[in-house]
Amino acid sequence: MINHRHFLIHKPFGYLSQFIYELKRTKKLLGELHDFPAGTMAIGRLDEDSEGLLLLTTDGMMSEVVRSKKVEKEYYAQVDGIITQEAVEQLQKGVLIGFKGTKYKTKPCQATRIEVPNFPARSQKIRDERHGPTSWVSITLTEGKFRQVRKMTSAVGFPTLRLIRVRVGNIQLADLNVGCVKEINAILEIL
Repeated sequence: MINHRHFLIHKPFGYLSQFIYELKRTKKLLGELHDFPAGTMAIGRLDEDSEGLLLLTTDGMMSEVVRSKKVEKEYYAQVDGIITQEAVEQLQKGVLIGFKGTKYKTKPCQATRIEVPNFPARSQKIRDERHGPTSWVSITLTEGKFRQVRKMTSAVGFPTLRLIRVRVGNIQLADLNVGCVKEINAILEIL
């Protein structure tokens, strides 16, 4: 029997959710944060500009289970402007976004306006108050199209400025510091 290994990571802004990048530009990769065993893969992705909880495993089957539509993923998005209740309700019902060159209506989801979360400042400054107010919204999805949360908030008129995944299933980002890696015994037990 193979002993697979599983990890939680607080992916920092500016890192790719991968271990190999073969294009010419230099990119920051997950392997720079920890000495992961051979065969480790990210379960799902967070784009380079996104932060937060990322699960990694050496078990490809586990990756399929976590990425399934049965497992909720919760994001905190800092948006441009003070998001309205009407916009939050549109997010909840589903909005049209572009996906692979066609229009796609997102599935109904949980969305609520939240107070400013207690996260450290991002490594690259977002902007300051001179550019107008911002607000935060929590969005919980069971699907994950390419840059979906960013496209959803833009579709309702409040573009995302900062995006942090805070939960996958029952696994919380909690107080895991930016760039930290934590090895866990099993992922399924806590999903």
